[in-house]
Amino acid sequence: MRFLSVIILIAGAAIGVFYPWAMSNFSGHAIGTYRVYEGGRFRPATVQLAASDAPVRVLVDLTARAERVASQQRTVLTLTAASGGRTALASTLSFSHTDNPRQVSPQLPDKIFRDEAGVIETVAPGPYVFTIGPGDADGIDMRAVDLILRAGTGSIDERAQPAGYALMGIGLVGLVLSLVFGRGGKPPQNPNAQPPPPRWGRGGSQR
Repeated sequence: MRFLSVIILIAGAAIGVFYPWAMSNFSGHAIGTYRVYEGGRFRPATVQLAASDAPVRVLVDLTARAERVASQQRTVLTLTAASGGRTALASTLSFSHTDNPRQVSPQLPDKIFRDEAGVIETVAPGPYVFTIGPGDADGIDMRAVDLILRAGTGSIDERAQPAGYALMGIGLVGLVLSLVFGRGGKPPQNPNAQPPPPRWGRGGSQR
C-alpha cells in the first residue's frame, strides 16, 4: 500500500503541478521578450504576429524589490493586446500565486515574478500592440516589466489541476495510513516472548 500511495502522490504532482507549469513555460516556441517598463516609464510593445503563431501565450515578468508583490488579489498590472482596432486580449495581473520567484542575482534583493495574462487563440496576421499599465496595488518597488510571447503553445486542460490535487490528497492519506497501520503487516514483537540469552559458557547455565 505504501508503494502504491507514493505512485499516486507522484502522479498527482505531475498532473496538477508539473503539467500546467510545463505547458505554460515550455510548450511551443518563443516569439520574443520585450521590455515594457523601465526607469519609471511604461511603453507599449508592437509585435508582428503570423497566423501560424496561434495560439500565442502571453506571459509577464515583473522584477521588483520584494518577497511578495501583492496580497488580497489586488491588481498589480493591466494588459491589453489589440490589432486592427480590435481587442484580442484583456487581462489583470496580480502575481499573488508566485510562491518561488526567480532571483536576479545573489548580490541583489530584486526578484522576478511571473504571471500569465492569457492566450490569444486565433491570430490575424499583422501588428499587435501590447499595452501594460499599473493596477490598483500600491507600494510595489518595480524595477522592470517584460512581456514574453510564446507561439504554438498547447492548451492546458482545465480538469488537470483539480484531478492532480485530488490524486495528491489520496496518495498523501494513503501514505500516512500505511505508515501508521501498515508496518509490513506484522504485529510488534514482545521482547518478553523470547527466551533469555545463555549466561555461561557455550550452552549457558540455568538458574
